[in-house]
Amino acid sequence: MSKTLTRPPRISDVVRLRLDIAYDGTDFAGWAAQAGQRTVAGVLDEALTTVFRVPVRLRAAGRTDAGVHATGQVAHVDVPIDAIPNAYSRSVRDGDPEFLPLLRRLGRFLPADVRVLDINRAPAGFDARFSALRRHYVYRLSTAPYGVEPQQARYVTAWPRELDVDAMTVASRELLGLHDFAAFCRHREGATTIRDLQRLDWTHQGHLITAQVSADAFCWSMVRSLVGALLAVGEGRRTAAWCRELLSVTERSSDFAAAPPQGLTLARVDYPPDDQLASRVLITRDVRTRDR
Repeated sequence: MSKTLTRPPRISDVVRLRLDIAYDGTDFAGWAAQAGQRTVAGVLDEALTTVFRVPVRLRAAGRTDAGVHATGQVAHVDVPIDAIPNAYSRSVRDGDPEFLPLLRRLGRFLPADVRVLDINRAPAGFDARFSALRRHYVYRLSTAPYGVEPQQARYVTAWPRELDVDAMTVASRELLGLHDFAAFCRHREGATTIRDLQRLDWTHQGHLITAQVSADAFCWSMVRSLVGALLAVGEGRRTAAWCRELLSVTERSSDFAAAPPQGLTLARVDYPPDDQLASRVLITRDVRTRDR
């Protein structure tokens, strides 16, 4: 009697997609999915799961806090290859981008405060978080005596006191470079607080004051904490030397408050050329410590 050979069930290959995303964070409890909370990832995961008809989960370049916005968030999602055709439309025209039908469907499924701007097959080695070279944030605030104009109220922080932008600029220079930013970070178990702060510039136009902040990565609440500390300098309550001394502190400082979330926007994420993506992941995963 011949034996019937049975093959083990085939594990479907997956296709990694890159998504470029924008959202108004006002009514979200942050990026990361949380039970019982409305989050950006939760809303997107639900929409993509509906389209692909299989459970999927996004991974982002940066997990923004509640109330923080994004115009240039980047995420990836792994979709079983057998589910990819579910994103296509019967009316696809020759020459259309592959995932244009998916963009259009998501435009109908998603609420008005989150948009997927672009979708592409990710190159080999791409990881939205670990392949990133740097993140760019913008923080906006207004010192107008009447507050913030209604059209900008969700994206600009009203500040009730005048600020010395020149003093804030001087203090910002003290923070640039590779340092331990523990004083500016909320604690997260196992996470490093050593970061390379590459840009922290201030511009002043009328009542509008804008900070441009860039680093290889940011720890939890770091950008808002940097801005909060520098606002203390701008009000004359602290000095540039005080900012420099914070870099020697080994835990979150209670000497200042983080700036409100609504003024903060994740503007862009930079990635290396495709042939360097995998090596960048290895570098990023090599956790820094104070002794290194």
